[in-house]
Amino acid sequence: MSNFAFNNPAFQKQDPRKAATYPGGPQATQYAPPPAQTAQNAAVDAAANAQFEGMYAAPSAGAIETDRMTVEDTIWKTVSLFAVLLVTAVVGWVWTASTVTIDQATGQLTADLTPWIVGALGGFVLAMVVIFTSRKKVRPALVFAYAAFEGLFVGGISAYFETIWPGIVMQATLATVAVVGVTLALFASGKVRASAKMTKIFMIAMVGYLVFSLLNVVLMWTNVLPGELMFGMRSATIAGIPIGLILGILVVFMAAYSLVMDFDQIQQGVRNGAPRKFGWIGGFGIMVTVVWLYVEILRMIAILRGNN
Repeated sequence: MSNFAFNNPAFQKQDPRKAATYPGGPQATQYAPPPAQTAQNAAVDAAANAQFEGMYAAPSAGAIETDRMTVEDTIWKTVSLFAVLLVTAVVGWVWTASTVTIDQATGQLTADLTPWIVGALGGFVLAMVVIFTSRKKVRPALVFAYAAFEGLFVGGISAYFETIWPGIVMQATLATVAVVGVTLALFASGKVRASAKMTKIFMIAMVGYLVFSLLNVVLMWTNVLPGELMFGMRSATIAGIPIGLILGILVVFMAAYSLVMDFDQIQQGVRNGAPRKFGWIGGFGIMVTVVWLYVEILRMIAILRGNN
């Protein structure tokens, strides 16, 4: 699955045989002849019908009244998480941008990468905590803290890239919004759905991507790769095309399918009547995927502009 935080029974498909007898289910359509009514019974039934009509006329119960997960409530939780991310992203941006210096002799750029590093490490640790503890208890405070650290990371890396390639952040942001919007529209229309076969392919591709990324980082840290290759093996070319560009296009499709799985699992949580608090896990899963998508698009555009 796209996010191990969804590895919870609340987000898994249930056995239809176990759900066949819920109130209002298929068994409710079976016909049963009404009992003979007396005048007293008729009066009681009329009062009951009037009460039911009043209940149907009243506004439908929402997530707060039912304490159950809904799509609307999950959307608001997701929006609040991204609001926190944007606030701390501004902090990371200002912090990094204010420390940028350029050596006039060599033209080399230096900056304080503390927000970038602290945000990445803090976000990774909190993500692991959220993923491995959400099965027992959902802690919204940890999810908000994750969003805050991710904001520092996104703001720091965005400011650094913007200094080198002006306008790149707007390009990456628009591309990210476009991918998310198209994916959501296709999912909402029913034209795209997660499948067992595609999920297996996705998992194989994800493992390969993680191995490549880890090897790339190790080679860069150990100075095995030439110093001018800012992105390590991603800067190498095949038939004149940067590996990072080829990989970036693949990852964009992977992230889009990851979003489809996130949407599907949120929908499944709503169908299962999961507790309202699991909406935070839904928002967390979407944030993980969107940040991954944004960073990959940012890096892909940087490789293209660097070659130009």
